[in-house]
Parts: sequence; C-alpha cells; structure tokens
Amino acid sequence: MELLKTLWAQVQGDPVFMRRVNGWFTIFWIVMIPLSFSLHWLSSVTFVSALSLWALVSGHWSAWQAARVEVNQEAEAKKRLKEDIPKETAKEVTKKMRKR
Repeated sequence: MELLKTLWAQVQGDPVFMRRVNGWFTIFWIVMIPLSFSLHWLSSVTFVSALSLWALVSGHWSAWQAARVEVNQEAEAKKRLKEDIPKETAKEVTKKMRKR
C-alpha cells in the first residue's frame, strides 16, 4: 500500500507524465468513437454507462488539477510579494563594496 501511495505522489508531481497519460487517453477515446459506432456499442447500456462514468471522473480530475495549479500559483505569488528583491540586492552590493 505504501508503494502505491509513493507512486501516486510521484505521478501527481510530474506534469510531463500527466500530460502524456492524458494524451494517450485522448487518442484512445478518439479511436474508440468509430470502433464503438461500428460494433454497435452505442446502443449498449453498459457501454454508455461506462462512458458516462469516465466522462464524470475525467471532468472532476481536470477540475481538481486546475484547482491545484491555481492554489500553487497563488502561494507562489504571495511568496513573491513578501520578498523584497531590490532591498536584498542592495544589501549584497553593499557587502561587496565593503569587502573592497
């Protein structure tokens, strides 16, 4: 169970991996459209239910990921507001000038 949690945390922190996974899921569902039409799965209640569940899960997943990004951006913006870069730079220059 601990390995699964570690793997999940790693996946969540890797945007490149998430982009690739979502890209492959997109390609999979694009291929499934004509396949499901030709195999008459669209009239299957089971298939339509599974598709609806997938749409629900992926929609909530996307919203959750977007919210996480916004929270991280807000935290970073607050951190930058607290930093006084010109003051820090002036202190460093003053220290270097005193050493000469």
